[in-house]
Amino acid sequence: MNNLPRHIAIVMDGNGRWARKRFLPRFAGHKSGLNATRDIVQACSDLGIKALTLFAFSSENWKRPKLEVRLLLDLFVSSLQKEMTRLHENNVRIRFIGDLSAFSSKLQDLIAESEQQTAANTGLELSIAVNYGGRWDIVNAIQDISAAVLAGTIEHEQIDSELVSNYMSLSDLPEPDLFIRTGGEQRISNFLLWQLAYTELYFTDVLWPDFNKHDLQTAIEAFGRRQRRYGKTGEQVEGKEQNA
Repeated sequence: MNNLPRHIAIVMDGNGRWARKRFLPRFAGHKSGLNATRDIVQACSDLGIKALTLFAFSSENWKRPKLEVRLLLDLFVSSLQKEMTRLHENNVRIRFIGDLSAFSSKLQDLIAESEQQTAANTGLELSIAVNYGGRWDIVNAIQDISAAVLAGTIEHEQIDSELVSNYMSLSDLPEPDLFIRTGGEQRISNFLLWQLAYTELYFTDVLWPDFNKHDLQTAIEAFGRRQRRYGKTGEQVEGKEQNA
């Protein structure tokens, strides 16, 4: 497995459809999806991937039926309590991105505890997006930059793409090299809109509870076959183009 992506971002889609195909309640799909999440985190850690960012709960997911939202958040609390020690023992560093103020104090305390406990770990950087939206992220950065301009710490002439990137979530990590969406849908769904500007996109029909390390390897192998040009020609990337 040559040419590994440094940073993988995943939209974990298809839990509800997985459950419906089996005549189970949607929540059963979310519980099964948690097992897939555990396996993919372990697989990324084993492969030596630097960073993994998972879209766990979007700012739009509040529109779902209230019972499903409540069960999802309860599952989030219980899984965080169960998984935190194992992740810490595996040298995984955990962080959460999104507007955390909407969650209960219990959940906010758990999030803070998991981040503090794993802050010194040097293995996989696991970022979990909860109550997150790419547009929220951009607006939040604009507000912070505007405040800095008003305070006189930044001149408006200094605002460029690099500065904006420094105010976005995950600014200390390399931008995602590979974006994976399971479940057959082919859209980004307001996930890491700024950070995915040059990311390779990979879509699969596999529903998230069925997604395993072999599917992950297939996605990484597809990534390895692509030529990332960043506006250059293929010949320039390959070093074959002669200077005029």
